Amino acid sequence: MTMIEEREQAAQDSDRAAAAAGVDIRLLTRLEEFEQVVDLFGGIWTSLNDEPPPVNTETLRALSKAGSYLGGAFDGEELVGACFGFLAPPRRRALHSHIAGVSERMRGRSVGFALKVHQRAWAIDHDLDEITWTFDPLISRNTHFNLVKLAATATSYHRNFYGQMHDALNGADETDRMLATWFVHDPRVAAACAGSPSDATAPDGEPMLSIGAGDEPLVAEPRGRIVRVTLPHDIERIRRSDPELATRWRLALRDTLGDLLDGGAQVLAFDRTDTYTIDRGELA
Repeated sequence: MTMIEEREQAAQDSDRAAAAAGVDIRLLTRLEEFEQVVDLFGGIWTSLNDEPPPVNTETLRALSKAGSYLGGAFDGEELVGACFGFLAPPRRRALHSHIAGVSERMRGRSVGFALKVHQRAWAIDHDLDEITWTFDPLISRNTHFNLVKLAATATSYHRNFYGQMHDALNGADETDRMLATWFVHDPRVAAACAGSPSDATAPDGEPMLSIGAGDEPLVAEPRGRIVRVTLPHDIERIRRSDPELATRWRLALRDTLGDLLDGGAQVLAFDRTDTYTIDRGELA
């Protein structure tokens, strides 16, 4: 496929994803649109301590003027989703996608997917090779979205990446994050954006982190090369009902998945049992 053909296909995939989600997606350039983003994100990341929204209009204005990505999804005249990122140094040919969010009433309609497909089309049109972003590796639905539906690659684990954020989604715990890298020209990524993600068949592995009685994390010391790390199904509920248990899960994931990735291990798959399959490689 030529570069022109790839750009055309990426644009078609973006239009198709937006139509399936029932939204119109476009780049945001006007002050009133930036204000809508601030209001949208303020509603999503409701502060526990009356802190400001995670971005302000001045920053969005500067990002837009500098040529970085700032896209919005509209249901009629209402902004229902937005995503923005920072361009990396020129030689990297990359974008770091910082925040993406969708209003509560539009969740489950693939608006977030449509925004990411639009972002990929923009990246290809701007001669970029990759997009990176971070996500909470303890939230199973986010992990499935990033690693399966978008076919991103888990590249590194970062402890307390943002510090304590004090919002309704993160609670008051430390913010461990996984860095995802989206290789925009990868055939797997192209297939995912066309709506046909490939289900990677992972080999069997030994459990390294699993769920015990009372939803407690159980850590084992496996001997084999392929290991499995299982998440609680709903860590967000646990954070609300039992913050101390949620912290034990974060520490257990940090000591298993985090240490493995630090040592060069590779995430092979994430399956419907909320489990990472990991190749320890030379660590085994």
